[in-house]
Amino acid sequence: MTRAAPDPRQTLDPDRVAEWLARHPDFFVGREGLLQQLKVPHPETRGATSLLERLVHDLRARAEQAEWRLEQLLESARFNEGQYRRTRELILALLEAEDNDALGQALATQLAENFHTPAVALWCPASLTDAEPHPPQAPRQVLDDHAGQRLAALLDGRPSRCTRLTPTDWKRLLPHVPAPAKAGSCAVARLTLGEPLGYLVLASPDPDHFRASMDTLFTDYVGEVVARLLVRMAPASS
Repeated sequence: MTRAAPDPRQTLDPDRVAEWLARHPDFFVGREGLLQQLKVPHPETRGATSLLERLVHDLRARAEQAEWRLEQLLESARFNEGQYRRTRELILALLEAEDNDALGQALATQLAENFHTPAVALWCPASLTDAEPHPPQAPRQVLDDHAGQRLAALLDGRPSRCTRLTPTDWKRLLPHVPAPAKAGSCAVARLTLGEPLGYLVLASPDPDHFRASMDTLFTDYVGEVVARLLVRMAPASS
């Protein structure tokens, strides 16, 4: 005898079935055989697979995603730890400098070795250097009107900024370092401690080393430390 087709009016609404199962998560307890009969769409190929196989696939995908996120967190932690160690070495080297020339040389050495910044200039007004027995040594430079105007133009009203650096600007602002044939990039920070104290310039021949979208928190921090040490080590004027 042929079984009659179910009356459409008596067919269960799939949404109501899903709602009911959500309210009764223990429905399949003791009905494991039913789980093996259920078929669901395969996530990668056309066709269907068993519910258990689909659950295993989903759990494996979640595990891989969690592993990837953990690796990203570990990579970020390793980078931050390395950045902290390099910054610590930089600050300790600056604190150990005995005079402003040693300060500038320590700054240039540390930035080149630990931060891949091959060129540094420290522009200070004559008021910070005219009482010294000898002219400043590179990377320190005596700030004049021309350099001051160009540095202010690069900052464009901001306390610090990352931007492109043309070969002409390189020759003017980093005269102690050979200029590249093409435009590079730089990070410029204004040094202040109650009053203007000059400018810090970090430069690279790589045009993408200091991108305009980069954060200047590190440059600001180094500039604040350098400004305080410059004032502390400046010889008293007679």
